[in-house]
Amino acid sequence: QVQLVESGGGLVQAGGSLRLSCAASGRTFSGLIMGWFRQAPGKEREFVASISRNGVSTYYADSVKGRFTIFRDNAKNTLYLQMNSLKPEDTAVYYCAANSLWGRYSSDYDVPRRYDSWGQGTQVTVSS
Repeated sequence: QVQLVESGGGLVQAGGSLRLSCAASGRTFSGLIMGWFRQAPGKEREFVASISRNGVSTYYADSVKGRFTIFRDNAKNTLYLQMNSLKPEDTAVYYCAANSLWGRYSSDYDVPRRYDSWGQGTQVTVSS
């Protein structure tokens, strides 16, 4: 089991930026496919971005493409999400997730069932 702890959420004005971090422990971080998801009140958890084990390949939801960047530092066991040009509709609890099972990374890692470990979430609120 992987332990994941998110940080970096907060309140920001529309057009602003935030960087989320997710510290991982319990498994070899470089062996994990990682993802970010978010959940707004009354809505289902939705995919934001995912990243391959070595950080070379990434996929994004259309709603964040060009504004958000997912990246990782395997030496620091940390996943990041740089969020720029934030919009009120980005308001949600953001979760990082890890897939510790062996499998080839692809665009298929855009659904929650692909991940077996989750953090507790960090709130991001974007005011208009």
